[in-house]
Amino acid sequence: MKSDQILLFIPVYNCEKQIARVLEQLNNDVMKYIKRVIIVNNKSIDRSEQVIKEYLERHMEIPAILVRNDENYGLGGSHKVAFKYALENKFDYIIVLHGDDQGNISDFLPIIKNGIHKNFDCCLGSRFMKGSQSKGYSFLRKFGNYVFNIFFSIVSRKYITDLGSGLNLYKVSSLKNEYYIKFPDTLYFNDCMILAQCYYKQKIKFVPISWREEDQVSNNKLMKFALSLIQLCIRYLANPKKFVEREMRKKIISRYTYSIIFSNCD
Repeated sequence: MKSDQILLFIPVYNCEKQIARVLEQLNNDVMKYIKRVIIVNNKSIDRSEQVIKEYLERHMEIPAILVRNDENYGLGGSHKVAFKYALENKFDYIIVLHGDDQGNISDFLPIIKNGIHKNFDCCLGSRFMKGSQSKGYSFLRKFGNYVFNIFFSIVSRKYITDLGSGLNLYKVSSLKNEYYIKFPDTLYFNDCMILAQCYYKQKIKFVPISWREEDQVSNNKLMKFALSLIQLCIRYLANPKKFVEREMRKKIISRYTYSIIFSNCD
């Protein structure tokens, strides 16, 4: 039986203190299931790129490609770069693991080893369901996430336990029509993805994960973010079809291009 071709995508922006720890997660047990790693540097202004390149040069056993976006496309834009790469190179699945070392890819090994992921269009890491852990999160932050999870569940008519952690798995065939291209290139990308996946009746599974906040720097302004989430829900409720098809980007980008910095892949 042909094994799944799984691409691991690591988005990076100013993660020089954390990225080596993320790459250390790619041990033999993990790499048994990963065909290739694509690391997308979104124009970091620190030493992230140099740290990654030096690490990969020391660990040539990791089949990896490091690319740098030609512009700062945002987190959503980096997803679009990686999704396109997965489609063009005929991967079966793509795993997203953020480069700031908050999540652990090993949390997904049980569903991959047991083939559970094959039954779903996406498996989304959840920090707020039974069996999950969220180290370093304040009570207020946890409470806010629970509230918005309930709000989105009502709006989408789908039980949602996390609006967007940094550990997710997507079936590449479910991305083929590129419905996500017009979604924001910002932190709201994942929130729009969830609403669209519910609208298109994709099969979603939430997976409990361990999550931590230690030396990471959050770009999330909580009050502004909360108001924007409410606006997204109102627009979706008003007209779901129009919502998933409308242009949401402030800057229209025809092609999300990048430069290859390092590659040891054929």
